[in-house]
Amino acid sequence: MGPTRLRVPDAGPWATIADYVIARFDHLDPDDLRRRFDTGEIVDGDGRPIAVDAPLGQHLFLWYYRDLPDEAPMPFHEEIVHVDDDLVVIDKPHFLPTTPGGRYLRESALVRLRLRLDNPDLTPIHRLDRLTAGLVMFSARPQTRGAYQSLFERRRVSKVYEAVSALPPDWDRQRPTIAGQGFPVLYRNHIDARRGELRVRVDGDREPNAETLIELRGTGISTAGRSVIHTTLRPHTGKTHQLRVHLSALGIGILGDRWYPDLQSEGPDDPDLALQLLARQLDFVDPLTGSARRFVTGRTLSEAPG
Repeated sequence: MGPTRLRVPDAGPWATIADYVIARFDHLDPDDLRRRFDTGEIVDGDGRPIAVDAPLGQHLFLWYYRDLPDEAPMPFHEEIVHVDDDLVVIDKPHFLPTTPGGRYLRESALVRLRLRLDNPDLTPIHRLDRLTAGLVMFSARPQTRGAYQSLFERRRVSKVYEAVSALPPDWDRQRPTIAGQGFPVLYRNHIDARRGELRVRVDGDREPNAETLIELRGTGISTAGRSVIHTTLRPHTGKTHQLRVHLSALGIGILGDRWYPDLQSEGPDDPDLALQLLARQLDFVDPLTGSARRFVTGRTLSEAPG
């Protein structure tokens, strides 16, 4: 991974840049941070070490590498679906993060792929939640990255997901509905993701900014003996946690979801009941060749009815 950049204020109650860094990262050991200055691990824009007694205002930015956490190898492995000079597509398992974050650094799809393909330029074009499985696209080189990123910005990628939820107790097999609506259901609302908050907020007074088409795939009994409903989801927008929030709002929260509709206490990952959400298919016209592209996951949801 590349270095992290930190902007340093040019004035404040700190005598030195090191004092500011110690205050900024007050959850870390001050002596260890001073050691990192002394050993030259914290540098300026030219890669020169910043002295531990460098006064505030001497540098506008500093760069450093994150310390690697003590990570146990994750027993879930990505599969490469496609590789060419410009594009890499993988089939991501549940529980593997797309990018480093929190306690995961080496055990992320991005770092694994950079090492596996010996390509430090790999960059995700879009992301999946750590708990969601399925297809993720990566740019293989900077020269063509913008062309693929623009597909998502202009909503030129057709994304198809599937989910498994508990069957509503009032389910009518003759006239299947959810929240009083017959299938397919087009659901809209306004979703806000706020920095530092685990869950998104729904604002019923604002114009919708998130839209999902929900189709019925079937109902039945899962391998674990649950009565379930299996749906196909076609998001027209890509808001954070959109699919989880929309199914929860309709009364069919996704099995294995510990955040919606209710935030549950944090616990270890449960391989026996992963979040039953899968990014199944990606369709788009390749911006470089003009050819139609389609990628389909090889994974299935463990609680899908037989």
